[in-house]
Amino acid sequence: MPRHPSHLAEERRLDARRRIVSAALEIVAEDGYAAASMAAVAQRAGVATGSIYRHFPSKGELLAEVFRDAAGREQAFIGGILRGEGSAPERLASAAEAFARRALAAPTLSYALMAEPVDPAVEAARLESKRGYRDDFAALLREGVEAGELPPLDPPVAASALVGALQEALIGPLADHTSGDALVASLVSFAVRSVGAEEPALEETYGHR
Repeated sequence: MPRHPSHLAEERRLDARRRIVSAALEIVAEDGYAAASMAAVAQRAGVATGSIYRHFPSKGELLAEVFRDAAGREQAFIGGILRGEGSAPERLASAAEAFARRALAAPTLSYALMAEPVDPAVEAARLESKRGYRDDFAALLREGVEAGELPPLDPPVAASALVGALQEALIGPLADHTSGDALVASLVSFAVRSVGAEEPALEETYGHR
């Protein structure tokens, strides 16, 4: 049965929106938010600059959507590790390792997600993302305390401090495009010891996006 013209129009609208967001994300991953002008995004997406404003009222709204798309994938990946198998210390160590290695594997994009000066709309999305990470880590810490795998602590407070520290420790290396196993190992050790646990023996597992 032929689709209704309104359905076809909606599909075209959604396809154009996806191409715009994808083009903007590619530019941010290559050169940061500052390079993602509306004209540059339009050229990459193959659309007229003016047509972008039919989907996003401002550059800030577009880049906030880009942030949510990229950061959401990373948070889902890390969340999957935190909710996976193994003891709380093991999952915490694996998540910290994955967070660090994945960030260092894409330094320009990761710096943009964590620290590049941004429009208020993007900053609001950044704060929302940090709260999401906090909640995921807090759930693991709460589970670890209840199972006797971690000493008593305040899960939301400890998780907030942990997420903030991991991001802050990576900002310099991301800006300088430097990395190394020693940095990753230090962050994993810090993450586990900061909540009073012993470091589990882990194999390097998580390296790339």
